Amino acid sequence: MGAPGTAWRPGMRGPMQAVATKLKGRRGDSVLFDDVGFTLGRGEALVITGPNGSGKSTLLRILAGLLAADSGTFSLHGDDGAALPVSEYSHYLGHRNAMKRELKVSENLAFWKSFQRGDSGEGLPIDEAIDQVGLTGVAHLPFGYLSAGQQRRIALARLLVSHRPLWLLDEPTAALDKRSDKLFADLVRDHLAAGGLAIAATHQPLGLDTVSSLELSGIHTTVSGEIWA
Repeated sequence: MGAPGTAWRPGMRGPMQAVATKLKGRRGDSVLFDDVGFTLGRGEALVITGPNGSGKSTLLRILAGLLAADSGTFSLHGDDGAALPVSEYSHYLGHRNAMKRELKVSENLAFWKSFQRGDSGEGLPIDEAIDQVGLTGVAHLPFGYLSAGQQRRIALARLLVSHRPLWLLDEPTAALDKRSDKLFADLVRDHLAAGGLAIAATHQPLGLDTVSSLELSGIHTTVSGEIWA
């Protein structure tokens, strides 16, 4: 995958490359995938596809460091080639939104802004992040008061309140309507244009332009430069 030539925004620091080498993952005694490898540079995205049970979520959790790979490695590297800790330079958004229902939207986002503060740059103010996901005026509401789609959009705002260059996204458009799908695609485009990286597992196109595709189907895995409309 070639470098897209996008500018790295001042004040944002992070990896130049994300590299997966010969990753193998299993569930119990069953091998889900083997020999998975790819390289992403700044401004690049990878979409992971495949049927249920093919290992998409397992692969993402391995990349995030939440599960151990059976074999192989995943690493982030800076401009000088030095390895960077994945846990400090990536956001992981899973099937669940990772928010406390009884806390206000602003309180949830304040927690994540503080908890995930790091060396890779400053994120957006909480109110601005809420505006970015199209939910101006909900900061004072309990998270549990929101609809499923609104809750998912606030989960996306978590990606904005603390800057981390690598976004690892598991079914990120779950519960979103078509309008919100476009909003999500715009957020990812802005992230990539700023030099960020994104890896998403999904059953459906994300509304992005040109991204690379990795298809999981048992232990037979193919990588291509597929274009999603």
